[in-house]
Amino acid sequence: QVQLVESGGGLVHPGESLRLSCKFSGSIFSAFYMAWYRQVAGNSRELVASVTIAARTTYAESVKGRFTISRDNPRSTVYLQMNDLKPEDTAVYYCKAELNPREYWGQGTQVTVSA
Repeated sequence: QVQLVESGGGLVHPGESLRLSCKFSGSIFSAFYMAWYRQVAGNSRELVASVTIAARTTYAESVKGRFTISRDNPRSTVYLQMNDLKPEDTAVYYCKAELNPREYWGQGTQVTVSA
C-alpha cells in the first residue's frame, strides 16, 4: 500500500523560505505523477504544483516564480521549495501520488507565514 509522509512545515516570517518533503513508500515511485496541494480551513483543496514521471512541472499562478517542485526518484521523495513566502501561503500542504485510477494522499503539514 502506498504511503506518503510529509515533513518540513513550520512557522516563518514573510519573505522567508521552507522546503517541504514527501517520502513515498509501498510501490514504484518513478511510475507516479506527484503533486502538492494546499488547503485553508473552510476552503477546498487547491493544486499548488505537480511533476510528471517525465519531470514536467506545472504551477498555480499564485506561486509561479517562488515555488519549485522536484522529484528524486532514487530517494522516492518529492520536494516543494518555497521561497519569498507570503501570509496568503498559510495552509496545510498535502502531497498526492497518482497512478490512474488510484490516488493517495499524505496527512498534511502546516505552513504558517506570519509577521
